[in-house]
Amino acid sequence: MPGGRPRTFDLTLSEETRTQLEGIAGSRSLPAGLVRRARVILLSASGLANRDVAEEVGLSHVMVGHWRRRFRALGLAGLYDAPRSGRPRTHDDDEVARLLRTVLRTKPRDATHWSTRTAAAKTGISKSTVQRYFQLFGVQPHRTKGFKLSPDPFFIEKVRDIVGLYLNPPDHALVLSVDEKSQIQALERAAPLLPMGLGYVEGVSHNYLRHGTTTLFAALDVQSGEVFAQCKRRHRHQEFLAFLRQLDAQVPARLDVHLILDNYATHKHPAVRAWLAKRSRYHLHFTPTYSSWLNQVEIWFGLITRQAIRRGSFRTVHALIQRITSYVRRYNRTSRPFVWTASAESILAKLTRLARAVAGTQR
Repeated sequence: MPGGRPRTFDLTLSEETRTQLEGIAGSRSLPAGLVRRARVILLSASGLANRDVAEEVGLSHVMVGHWRRRFRALGLAGLYDAPRSGRPRTHDDDEVARLLRTVLRTKPRDATHWSTRTAAAKTGISKSTVQRYFQLFGVQPHRTKGFKLSPDPFFIEKVRDIVGLYLNPPDHALVLSVDEKSQIQALERAAPLLPMGLGYVEGVSHNYLRHGTTTLFAALDVQSGEVFAQCKRRHRHQEFLAFLRQLDAQVPARLDVHLILDNYATHKHPAVRAWLAKRSRYHLHFTPTYSSWLNQVEIWFGLITRQAIRRGSFRTVHALIQRITSYVRRYNRTSRPFVWTASAESILAKLTRLARAVAGTQR
């Protein structure tokens, strides 16, 4: 027999109620207190005594009895917290809705967007209260997010082709994401960096001296994450072709090579096309127009910019190239592929929603 104090009543659950309780008890998004109370009722209905249930869920047996009584009296609604006393709301739902309509559907007369101060002046709600409602509903009128729709007539076909290479690369082949980061400036800061300390960030002088530029050519192996990179003085088809020749010497002859490229004119130059035409193992896959975000090497360019270039100070182009070369060498020692999870269908669905939103704003 179950130990502990005898129960004064039994809990009997209908099939529907049990299903709802099990859904609550297994949830990872509902409040932890509600999930625990659902477990209390399920364990109690299975025949356990209050003390056994209390030990299982980490409550006192008194609280277990309390929630059992609440459930018997009110059902599932009894497991939720009762409304707490407090000061009445200053602004009712209509006033909040009016604030949101004002901010989301109109523009201030002499500005491009609302601020907490201008919205407060317009609606008569205090600035601090407007700020709280902005945070509560996720309204951020001060921010924008850029977007660009591709006019490429073969957009869908190209997205499916490139995403297919990422998610299901061909056998006996190398998939390389290739691009250039041009005009990387060797900037020497006019003053030394101020070191980071407790309570303040690193200080960087706004003034700098220019000492020339370099162009970084890079090919990212999407299956291993390793990067083949070289710096060259200029950004022409001659440099790109020289990069391909050096890349070709590094790739085993038994492997086919799939190159993912953007639509920059250098990549489609007749001399480049002629060189590739003589080598049947090369296969070109061009990203759609205005869609370089589909090229994984752009992710790596972001990494090297943040970690090795942007906050550096270089007195010569040679010093800049040395920093880039050193970063590539260290990166390849522990390189891992980027995890690509977006399917072609999910990308196309997102862009479809964006296109509909843009169309909906046209008058």
